[in-house]
This record gives sequence, C-alpha cells and structure tokens, in this order.
Amino acid sequence: MSISLVNRDLGRNPLKRRSPYHWMAVALSVLVIIVVSGCKPRNSEPGESVASMGSDQASVQGRVVQEDQSGPSAFQLTDVTNQWGVDFSYRNGEDKGHYAIIESLGGGLAVLDFDRDGRPDLFCPGGGTFKDEVPVGFPGQLFRNLDAVEMRAVADEAGEGFPARCYNHGAFAADFNNDGFPDVLVTGYGGLHLWQNQGDGTLIEVHSPAGLDDRQWSSAAGWGDFNNDGALDLYVAHYVDWSFDNHPFCRDRSAVERDICPPREFAGLPDTLYLSNQDGTFRDATEQSQLRGDGKGLGVLVADLDNNGLVDIYVANDTTDNFLYTNDGDASFREIATIAGVATDRTGVPNGSMGVDLLDFNQSGRPDIWVTNYEREDFALYRNEGPGAFLHVSDIAGLNVLGGLFVGFGTVCADLDLDGQEDIMVNNGHVIIHPTSSPRAQLPLVMMANNRRFQRMRFEDVSYMMMPHEGRGLALADLDGDGDLDAIFSNLNAPLAILRNDLLSPSNWLQVHLVGTRSARDAIGAAVTATVGDRQLLRMRKGGGSYMSTSQEALAWGLGAAQRVEKLTVRWPSGTETILENIDGNQTLVLVEPLDD
Repeated sequence: MSISLVNRDLGRNPLKRRSPYHWMAVALSVLVIIVVSGCKPRNSEPGESVASMGSDQASVQGRVVQEDQSGPSAFQLTDVTNQWGVDFSYRNGEDKGHYAIIESLGGGLAVLDFDRDGRPDLFCPGGGTFKDEVPVGFPGQLFRNLDAVEMRAVADEAGEGFPARCYNHGAFAADFNNDGFPDVLVTGYGGLHLWQNQGDGTLIEVHSPAGLDDRQWSSAAGWGDFNNDGALDLYVAHYVDWSFDNHPFCRDRSAVERDICPPREFAGLPDTLYLSNQDGTFRDATEQSQLRGDGKGLGVLVADLDNNGLVDIYVANDTTDNFLYTNDGDASFREIATIAGVATDRTGVPNGSMGVDLLDFNQSGRPDIWVTNYEREDFALYRNEGPGAFLHVSDIAGLNVLGGLFVGFGTVCADLDLDGQEDIMVNNGHVIIHPTSSPRAQLPLVMMANNRRFQRMRFEDVSYMMMPHEGRGLALADLDGDGDLDAIFSNLNAPLAILRNDLLSPSNWLQVHLVGTRSARDAIGAAVTATVGDRQLLRMRKGGGSYMSTSQEALAWGLGAAQRVEKLTVRWPSGTETILENIDGNQTLVLVEPLDD
C-alpha cells in the first residue's frame, strides 16, 4: 500500500463561515398548525383496514409495501444469536399490570471494544420492573467477543454483575476520560449510571464522583466535545413527568380495557448538558447553553451538521417539535429547528419521533437527518440544503411508501451491501398494549438505496426479518471482521438478536478507526470523505444516534468493485485536516490525529 499524508490546520471562525438560511426553510417557519399526533391511538381513516394481533398481522404488514415495490435481496441476514452463545432479554415489568408509560420505552445496547482486542463487544441494559409501585432496575450484561464467532457473558467478572440502581433504558459508549478504553453511560428513570473502564477488563460505576447528579427520567444521550477543549461533554435528553403520583387511568380506544397513557397526558422534562472539567468530572451547563425546556426527548444525535467545525445537537421529541441546536462556539447554542425545517413534518405538524441517524443519501457532501416516527406519520428524511436549512424529502426519496403503519424506533444508516450507497434499517414495535391500527409486534425494515431513492428489501419468509417483534434498540458492528456490518436488535421482553450480514456478491470495503490527540480521543464531530472514482462518500463520527443504542466506533465504506480509495480527507474536530492517498481496500485503518500542524 502506498499512502501519502498531508495535514493542514483549517482554523476556526464559525461566524464567518455561516451562510444565510435557505428560503425554503424560512418559508416553513411561518406554518403554524396545531394537530394532536404522536404516540396515542387514532381513529381509522375511511377505507383503511383496522387489524389486531394474530392472524390479521400478516395482512397488515402486507399492506405496507406491495410486492412490486420491494427490491431483490442484496444480502442475507442470518440469525446467529444462539450460535454465538448470546442469551439476553430486556424486560420492562409489564407483567405487573401497571400500564405505566415507562414500560413503553424499552431499551437499547452499546457496541464497544471494552478490552481493546480489536473485536466489538456488546453491553446490554437490563430494563426494570416494579416493587410496591416503585420502579427498580434489572442488571445489565456484557458479552465479550471471543473469536468473531462466539461471545461469552462476562458481567460478573467485568462489572460485579452490573447492578442497576434504577430502571434503565439506553447505553451510550464513549471514552469520556481519554484513557484509550471505552466507557458506558446508561440512562434510566431516576438517574444515570456511568461505567468507567479500568483498562484491565473491569468497569466500575462512577456517576457520583463524576458529577452526573441527574435524577430525572433520562432516555437518550449524546457524547460530543461542545466547547472544543479536547474532552467529551454530554447531552442528556429527558422524557415526561410521570410517576405513580401522576399515573392517570387511560382506556384503549374501545373504552373497555385499560392501556398505557400517551405522552400528551404528561408535561415534558427539560434536558441537561454537562461540560467536562477535563479531569473525569462534569459540571451542569444547561443554563449557559440556553437549552429549551419543553421537549420530550427520545433520540439524540451529535455531529457537525452545518460543516463549520463545531458539533451540533439534534433531538427527536415525542409529539413536540424536534430541536436543532447549532453550536456558536464555547458550548453556546441557538435552537433553530423550526427555521431550519427539521422541527416537524412537511405540513408543520410535530411527530412522535423516536430514532435518529444521519447519512449523505444524495452524496452532496452534506449530512442529511433521518428520523423514525409513530404510525400514520411519514418517517422523515430531511435533506441538507446548506448551513441551517433542510427540506423534508421522504416522498421524493420513496420513503413514504411505508404507509405509516409502523412505529419506528432503533434505526441505522449505513452501506449494508457495500455498493457505495448508504441504506436504512429500522426496528419497529408498538408502544401500547391494545393497538387497533397496527399490531404490537411489527416487522423490521431495510430500505436499500438506489440512485437517491430507496426500495424496501425482500427477505426469505422464514428469516428473522420476516417475523414480527416488539422492537426497540438497534446497532451495527462488524462483529465477525469480514468487512460488512452485522445488526444487533433489542426487543421488549424477548431475546436480543444478532443477525450476521452475508453478502450475495463480493464487494470491497474500507473501515477507519479515528484516534484523536488534539481533539477528544473518540474524535466525535470528525468528517471523513472517501474519493472512490467520481464519488465523494461522506461519513461522520457522531455521538448518540439510533434509539438508546451505540454502533461501532469505526467508520465504514462500501467500495463496490473499486479496490482502493484514491483519497481520504479527514477533518478533525480540532480543525486539522489530514489527507491520505492510494489506500487499498478490504482493511481497517487506524488513523491517529497528528499532534503538530
């Protein structure tokens, strides 16, 4: 392999680089439409069938995408959960019969190489139950990847069983103290857990000494260096003000049986932003950062969305406007979601938003935002039109053919078939006990990219992807080291599933593991562009994403038939630019940020 390397300091002047808002996005800001929507039952529309669980489920799922709208398989997803020795279920305490909204959120998982042996491992939050009307947590589990074909549960030796002091949901991996070993933040009802990696195969819980004194109902989170001091900061999203003292009796639509109350029955909770003190501790900078207090957050995405070298924050809220915080430097934010066109759907209505990710679906060199929503709402693809401006293009991209019958949670955008185009995967499942418009258990989805449009992928009838699940979390990782990305699904009260990606035709690939030096070690906020022929393929190192879950650290490209990347351009969060040329494919490249310009 012959590589030439160039480093440049791009410097910083975010105000100078900022462009005027696109006129289309400005036009969206004048729309004021108040509609009740989100995670609550709705009346059937004329001509729309209403189905229940059981035998009706197949007919409902069949209506979502007709046969002539589905594309041929580009790969197989083989369920290897049992083969790999993984046995774990997220539990929500539903069996206690409380019909509490906390049961509906479910949980996710985190991919992290906790022992730094080069193989991705899995951390799984346990969920919770109720004891005398008090939510209590189940312990988590850590699975060590032994040899890329088998995993072993190591919670007892690695974390003394990972006990949970509160009912827990999400897992967000990052090296918060820059020691080279990934740590895990766990969100939940009543507080945070921070599992600090000791570098010797063990993790200890340090939320209190770290200053993470959050006591609210935390859902999603995102790591990122918001003030560019070389240390990771933390954004924590909160959901709603529920407790057993505020636990209304809600009936299902038939007015016969009790059901879980929708989020509109509760006030939202304000989010929190913690800044690092650069010594392993944090301080609450929420007021300084000028955060809004009226969200109901379920998804957080941290990335440089306006290409000014500073990481921004996108928050997916449930039934209220989504947030977009643009970073003006020193962790000072402006919330611009409405004027930028990413607060609501195309008609100005807030959606029941859960999962979130980013991709450059049209290869414009700008990151687009992807959001999963509630049933009868289009999943949202917001095309990036330039700094501070997005356009809702789900219909243009062929994504509105999903029919609105899915309740989308975990989602990932990645090149699943290694053809150079980023595809979309979604884990689906209902949030109420007695739905009537679509079943509780739903099919997962894969939407394959084809020239800036997407087409639903067909799977074998006997596969995991053709069986309904009460889906929640979703993450991707190259678990077996063959260059393509495997999928890990987290479900409610059912086993976690590992699906191995088996390509049906050979393709080349490249993965890049970034190691920051002047930037925070995880390099969250970095933008990396691979030149492959006449294509410029953007990947971004992000914090948060999906739903309650963390995918692998390494950025991944499919090269198709190309055997090498002509040029790889890395823009580090510090402002330095690194250029590599003539990189052979089919390898994982570890790239360390230069200390000097």
